[in-house]
Amino acid sequence: MDRKMCFLGLFGLLSCMVLAACENESADYPDNLVVEFNIEYGTGQVTIIAKADNAVKYELWVKNAGQAEETNTTGIFEYVFAESGSYELEVRAYGSSGEFITETLMVTISIPRDVSVEDGYVTPLEYDGYELVWHDEFDGDAVNTDYWEFEIGTGCPDLCGWGNNELQYYRKENASVSDGILTIEARRGVYLDRNYTSARMKTQGKKSFKYGRIDIRALLPEGQGIWPALWMLGESIATVGWPRCGEIDIMELIGGSGRENEVHGTLHWDHNGHVYTGGSHTLQSGTFADEYHVFSIIWDEASIRWFVNDHQFHEIDITPDHMTEFHDEFFFVFNVAVGGNWPGDPDYSTAFPQSMKVDYVRVFQAEP
Repeated sequence: MDRKMCFLGLFGLLSCMVLAACENESADYPDNLVVEFNIEYGTGQVTIIAKADNAVKYELWVKNAGQAEETNTTGIFEYVFAESGSYELEVRAYGSSGEFITETLMVTISIPRDVSVEDGYVTPLEYDGYELVWHDEFDGDAVNTDYWEFEIGTGCPDLCGWGNNELQYYRKENASVSDGILTIEARRGVYLDRNYTSARMKTQGKKSFKYGRIDIRALLPEGQGIWPALWMLGESIATVGWPRCGEIDIMELIGGSGRENEVHGTLHWDHNGHVYTGGSHTLQSGTFADEYHVFSIIWDEASIRWFVNDHQFHEIDITPDHMTEFHDEFFFVFNVAVGGNWPGDPDYSTAFPQSMKVDYVRVFQAEP
């Protein structure tokens, strides 16, 4: 046999052996891990499907648990969270070598709170020295159009983002009435050119008031970027614009970052330009999403005072000459904004949908 041919034959055999060894070695290691998941809203259940080349087993880890929650060979996991929140999950795919590759994902769980309309503070239908001049108890099965109308859209072209760079598209379909409760729901989902929808309703041209006691009983939403508001604007806005018409913010809450235990009451008006001032109230425990609270103002010729559950937390003197706006008629605005200059945008921790529920709005005025 030719010695050159023998050498080449031996080299080829060695090459094949090395190639085969490399192929066998690569088969011991996992590769190309792909993870998909689905969250079943309202139940806390997450289904996870993981696939990887050369994987012989998979593990699901939940951050801070310190151990694998489940191990299997299919890569299919079902995990149930008991509480709402944002969680970090890690999926591992192991090869026969014992080596593994990982994929980390964040999931946001939203489990609706079981809050009854019976839970929380309630105010009466009568006060000494006052008469009830208007109220909406949200009876029936629809918003009463004799009282309310909806503002639709993004505020464009004149007030894009409603003056605050808000992200939602307002639709009347996001408001409903059932069992004596008005619900305004903020939802994630593309509608026209926006990624969120909500509702904004007002009594402009239908119901407006000057002075009195106003009580609004409501359960508030929560979450980064969620901005519920119960407020009033001067009827003169159609002729003089904002802020010359005046604005009375009975309640605003800025969701996220542990802020769901604080509400704000504010006045906006014109004094050689836009000016504002206000105060805040912080709960001693819990949040405004735990139960219903009553947000009130008492407004007369001298001042406006803010209350939560009949506890006064702020007062503003409205007698100065530059505050004449607050001695005219005002109408109501109820809305839940998403994003904007004050709360910032929603993030991975924000669970949707979020709802503001209103039990009643009542207006009392001093008896003659």
